[in-house]
Amino acid sequence: MGTVLIDDKESGVRVLTLNRPPANAINEDLLADLSAALGAARGDAAVRAIVLTGAGAFFGAGFDLTAPPRDAAATARMNALYRDAHLALLSYPKPTVAMLNGHAIAGGLVMALACDYRLGVEGDYRIGLNEVAIGASFPKAAFEIVRLRLAHARASELLLGAALYPSSQAIRLGVVDELLAADTFAATVLRRAARLGAFPADAYAHTKAALVAEAVERILGETAEQAERATAVWLSDESRAARAAQRRKLGMKD
Repeated sequence: MGTVLIDDKESGVRVLTLNRPPANAINEDLLADLSAALGAARGDAAVRAIVLTGAGAFFGAGFDLTAPPRDAAATARMNALYRDAHLALLSYPKPTVAMLNGHAIAGGLVMALACDYRLGVEGDYRIGLNEVAIGASFPKAAFEIVRLRLAHARASELLLGAALYPSSQAIRLGVVDELLAADTFAATVLRRAARLGAFPADAYAHTKAALVAEAVERILGETAEQAERATAVWLSDESRAARAAQRRKLGMKD
């Protein structure tokens, strides 16, 4: 699984590391690899909990803005991969802990929010949901994950304000449960994951399924018309211009 590294630790904790340099931006390969890694861990009784993190300076970024334009069939495939990977993470029956080790932007932050528990490292990095600013519409799965995890006021601030915040704001925004010192960060995350993994598996899975059931139902209930409206937002002239401006800002070629 080239874009997702797998590392088994003590006490049944499996670490999945998003590994698509330089920013772990989302594309078809990363989504397919994440789904495969979650499926393999789900079927392995030795895996008691998952820690999700990112390689390098990023936990994860949003959709890859350097990807070539997709035709209708490729867009539909991308949407299905996104939905399936995020449903697999949100509804994964074992404990999931996001280890925010760096920038968590747009879809990268959504992926962290799909985890049960989120721990961040103290440091100089950014978090935020800037999709509106770059003309990107939220996939149904992303929107429902944000709505499930965040208080309405904080979700509105992040979604509609479309700002990028210093990591020191992560607790106020509800993005992480705690910010931890760098020197103890990894060990603490693994210890917390092991604690959750030691709970009776059936009890954990049953309770978690109930907690996420309504969000999962709404994601699965998306109609073709709703999906088409989201795609139309992404393809509008103003949205395309906003993304072109963002690429120029980042030094990318149009």
